[in-house]
Amino acid sequence: MRTGWNGRMHCRWIGVTTLVALSGIAVAGSVSENAASARTAFERFRALEGTWRGESTRGWSEEVSFRPIAGGSAVMETSFDAHPNETMVTMFFLDGESLDLIHYCVAKNQPHLKASAYEDGGKTVTFVFVDGGNLTSRDKGHMDKAVFRFEDADHLTTRWTWYQDGTEKWMEDIRLTRKR
Repeated sequence: MRTGWNGRMHCRWIGVTTLVALSGIAVAGSVSENAASARTAFERFRALEGTWRGESTRGWSEEVSFRPIAGGSAVMETSFDAHPNETMVTMFFLDGESLDLIHYCVAKNQPHLKASAYEDGGKTVTFVFVDGGNLTSRDKGHMDKAVFRFEDADHLTTRWTWYQDGTEKWMEDIRLTRKR
């Protein structure tokens, strides 16, 4: 009586099992690589501690401060005067193996973005929209994407996009210089 478990089936089974195991290793490797990139980028944000001067490509300036809080588990960025006499806050934090931010915006909403790309050895971090507070729909105007480029210990450039009614627009670049 034949059960169908001959040499050929056995080889196929081993081949499939090996392929599944290797793909699991590849996924695990990319997950841990992403986690390492997230941790490295978070440390870059922690190293920004201090006061900065921001200059926008649209001609306005702001005062920005970065401060690790909650036992170093989050970094709070406070921006004053990007909008006249208004303060906005952005919180950066690790969520498991990802780096996230929540931006408390003058638009009276709180978009939540997640780092989706780490480039230039982690010197450029791109965050994309996940969800947000006080957003009744995706089409309600909100900050949707942010790119942070770490130039050196004293210079950082940020670029934010605004998303509304199905359209994304680059807002401007803001170059931050550490105040000494």
